[in-house]
Amino acid sequence: MPALKLHDTLTRTDRETTPLDGKTLRFYCCGPTVYGPAHIGNFRTFVAQDVMRRVVEASGTPTLHVRNITDVDDKTIRDSQKAGQTLTAFTQGWTQKFHTDCAALNLLPPHIEPSAVAHISQQVAMIEKLIAGGHAYAAPDGSVYFRVSSYKDYGKLSHLEDRELRLGASEAASATDSDEYTKDSLTDFALWKARKPEDGENFWPSPWGEGRPGWHLECSAMILEYLGEDFDLHSGGVDLIFPHHENEIAQSCCSTHGHFAHHWMHVAHLMVDGGKMSKSIGNLYTLEDLAQRGYSAMEVRYVLISGHYRAPLNFTMHSLDSARQALQKLAKADKALATVSPALPEAKSAGPFQEAWETLLNDLNVPGATGAIFGVLNKLKPAALSAEEATAARNGLHFMLQALGLTLPVLADEAATDVPADIQALAQQRWDAKQAKDWAAADTLRKELEAAGWLIKDSKEGFTVVAK
Repeated sequence: MPALKLHDTLTRTDRETTPLDGKTLRFYCCGPTVYGPAHIGNFRTFVAQDVMRRVVEASGTPTLHVRNITDVDDKTIRDSQKAGQTLTAFTQGWTQKFHTDCAALNLLPPHIEPSAVAHISQQVAMIEKLIAGGHAYAAPDGSVYFRVSSYKDYGKLSHLEDRELRLGASEAASATDSDEYTKDSLTDFALWKARKPEDGENFWPSPWGEGRPGWHLECSAMILEYLGEDFDLHSGGVDLIFPHHENEIAQSCCSTHGHFAHHWMHVAHLMVDGGKMSKSIGNLYTLEDLAQRGYSAMEVRYVLISGHYRAPLNFTMHSLDSARQALQKLAKADKALATVSPALPEAKSAGPFQEAWETLLNDLNVPGATGAIFGVLNKLKPAALSAEEATAARNGLHFMLQALGLTLPVLADEAATDVPADIQALAQQRWDAKQAKDWAAADTLRKELEAAGWLIKDSKEGFTVVAK
């Protein structure tokens, strides 16, 4: 099968995702900082990365997917102390919530999910190499900084000029550090932060004194641990290009003999109702927020993949309604094909949806691919198909659904046509929670439905809603 062609941020060209070793595509994704629930802006990036992995695997290439958990930084320390919890207990709780949301969105779990706290020794070892090579220095207070001037290629990923780099570093520093006077240069960044009173008991020993790693360092150390000096692909949101990914490149290349990532994939911002997401505005939606409004996680996923990953996507409640209609249409088409070809589908090739598959291979053009899928379905007349033709169509449809990570909603049968839309939506949410093995959420939703006068009857294939 042809390989996925994906835009590379570094070279600004579309390149095939061909593994360096000719066998397995090894890639790293910057994961969540676990101090609260992830919002849909975070999940736009994770969902796009999931589609990328699914397409690579569907094209016949195995993957090794590494995604980190940031469980120590200013936010996790601050909020764990506010909550009166240890850092470990606090971050484990939010990590579990993240995993539950990922399952609801049908994200494939990474093969390896390392945490920053579990890799302190690897980070200290990397700092020691950087100091020994003249790329880093210890400040009087025990902090350690990377000397940006020692790496001539700094800025190559973001394509920024020196003046822009200095301005960006100044803005980043003002937002994150209060002791910038200890650095030799404004553009230098922290590898190790000396212990401060507000850190409480959250510190570790090092050759430079007690403290904790800088945020950028954890990714480089864990990439080296699990993917080596050279690997195939690195991904994250566009907001991470500078300074986070620039800093990763610098500290990694200066502490090893490798070239680091050979391909860079970045996902554009999510907007809400045409503007930025913000807590103060109240539009920083989580899956739970949207579930309370009657929308399922799969409907959210459909919206998050509905725009090209490299273009900003505008999220609205209307887009969720459109996603519901699209998923219902797909489910009805699948049901109509199943009446002619009732055997379980074998999703091994695109069949009549080959145009949609080729479109998806062209830089993950999901909107183009879904348009091509509906173009085929609009022309199909299942009742006029032979069993062989229906089987090929259904297999192809499920091949595309798997590549997109979409699961179809359970269609209400004729006996349930009088079930109110909000009740049907709640029942769908409960089914999604059950499929994600979030038993607590499923039980809560069941009780809510019963209180409203409705019962759920489950089967292997789905559920039916009936009045009490």
